[in-house]
Amino acid sequence: MAERRIGVAMDFSPSSKKALRWAADNLVRKGDTLVLLHVRHHGRVESKNVLWSHTGSPLIPLEELMEAQVRQRYDMPEDAEVYDTLNALAREKELCVVVKMYWGDPREKVCDAVGELNLESLVMGSRGLGQIQRILLGSVTNYVLSNASCPVTVVKSK
Repeated sequence: MAERRIGVAMDFSPSSKKALRWAADNLVRKGDTLVLLHVRHHGRVESKNVLWSHTGSPLIPLEELMEAQVRQRYDMPEDAEVYDTLNALAREKELCVVVKMYWGDPREKVCDAVGELNLESLVMGSRGLGQIQRILLGSVTNYVLSNASCPVTVVKSK
């Protein structure tokens, strides 16, 4: 069977970590490529944001991401739980794990990534906002559900 590309939107929140665990337990299988999508509004080095504002960062292999200086270069959060989970997944399920960074509006960038990376499926967490909060604050999840060109699984935080 051909390799599948499965995306997980990761903002390092509890709901996105739950989405990663859900994808690991229910979706990914041996030989898949797991693409972790991380979108930042602003970084410490604005020149990177301009350089990669349209295409995002290069794909960052998990092996490189494990190096502190690489995480610093891409302004990735330090979160041992996420990196340990990714390492365990890569070993146990024989996955290729890569990270793709984007800068800008998460709603648009996640949808752009689905098309650019030819993702077969996307998993994302939901903060569980009420109807009024979604209207006032907007919802990345609602936007992605309506605009992504692949199936989207939303994992509730509660």
